[in-house]
Amino acid sequence: MQRPVLGSAPQVAKSAFVSEMAYLVGDVEVGERSSLWPFVCLRGDGGATVVGDETNVQEFSMLHGATIGDQVTIGHNVVVDYATVETGSLVGMSSTVQKDAVVESNCLVAAGSLVTEGQTIPEGHLAYGAPAETRPIEDDHLAELDRVQELYVEHAETYKNAGLE
Repeated sequence: MQRPVLGSAPQVAKSAFVSEMAYLVGDVEVGERSSLWPFVCLRGDGGATVVGDETNVQEFSMLHGATIGDQVTIGHNVVVDYATVETGSLVGMSSTVQKDAVVESNCLVAAGSLVTEGQTIPEGHLAYGAPAETRPIEDDHLAELDRVQELYVEHAETYKNAGLE
């Protein structure tokens, strides 16, 4: 469901897949070949929420005033609230990225982690724990980030072709 509010309406690329059970409201932008899965909520009612190209936002996640780069994976049950996740990163299941935090490019936020208000996760780092600590990411993790992101681009095309929007 897509709804306007406060004079802004969601803008979704034609090549994107948006589940019929996703909710988008207000100043929301979704890029090319991205996917929003069931029970995802994107709110643009206090600042824009932008999802880049070939990015996937998985079930039960909520983005509010968030900026999400290209080729990002937002895992199941994630909250990104007035924060930024840059290109090529993955935010694992049940993680939270709080206000003014930045997850730089090619990072992995481990499942269940808390990136605290104003925290920056440096490019190419693993963030883990609550509050999140960091260390450089390993090459096999970088390959997994790419694999998951590419898999969801394929899944989205399959669902879109099946008319599940």
